[in-house]
Amino acid sequence: MPARNCACRQQVPRHRTPLPAPRGTYTVKAGDTLSAIAASHGVSLDSVLAANSLTLTSIIRPGQEIALSGGAVAGASAAPAAPAPGTSHTVAPGDTLTGIAARHNVSLSALMSANGMDGSTVLFPGDAVVLPGAGVTTLATAPAEAPPADLVPNTFLHYTYPDHVVADANTNKHALNATAVPSRADMQQIVAQTAVQMGVDPALAMAFSFQESGFDQRAVSPANAIGAMQVIPSSGDWASDLVGRQLNLLDPHDNATAGVAIIRSLIRTSDSLETAVASYYQGQYSVTTQGMFEDTRGYVASVLAHRQSFS
Repeated sequence: MPARNCACRQQVPRHRTPLPAPRGTYTVKAGDTLSAIAASHGVSLDSVLAANSLTLTSIIRPGQEIALSGGAVAGASAAPAAPAPGTSHTVAPGDTLTGIAARHNVSLSALMSANGMDGSTVLFPGDAVVLPGAGVTTLATAPAEAPPADLVPNTFLHYTYPDHVVADANTNKHALNATAVPSRADMQQIVAQTAVQMGVDPALAMAFSFQESGFDQRAVSPANAIGAMQVIPSSGDWASDLVGRQLNLLDPHDNATAGVAIIRSLIRTSDSLETAVASYYQGQYSVTTQGMFEDTRGYVASVLAHRQSFS
């Protein structure tokens, strides 16, 4: 059941091949997780754990140096300069359109337009992808100039969402369909690992993701809730503030981080676990001022039941 309005709103996946990179270290920033660090440097989580004598339950702290087995030292946090118009990127194993766009600080829609691509385009190593010269976010959070084909309906639970919200949802759905994403089993593991790293009960985090999307990173709702944790862009901005870095909800690791950060915050600021769970679906202010709606109570019961099954 997709969430109403707070944190959460909805092929055979190809596994990403880690990209080779020189050895180095990475300095942990607020909100980082071991799984996200490994993914961003093209190395496996297991190799990072082994290189640092860590386990999935290890806690990492800002300022800590993490050895990257086969990884590269992280660069500055500032976004890269936009490429000159007409330059290109040669596709490497594991590359995705979303990743290429983010790496070169261009929008996914601009990248697809510059190459005459659509949501069904598949990349192959050695392909040359033309890079447009403008740098903007890869996540659709403003009205689209021309709404893409309707993959996302405009109505949920008898509520019809504004055209621009549904257009953005369709843009993000197309983007995710054009991107290699983890399998549902792998996404479940990412959610659990992220929860452990952020001090949240992994069974609870998995319960939310299973309830929201069935661990489907390609899920997008009419409210433009994105990914396995079904987070809307405004809540993604809130989650970014909570962890101290900008999160990209189209990225599976960032999506898990956003959802878990919101769960952690709601647990810390709610008078009970039931209220925290309800707030993820209905919104904390609404739950506090109006109480739980009937469908919210059903949502809470379902999430808590899933938690028991994952424990």
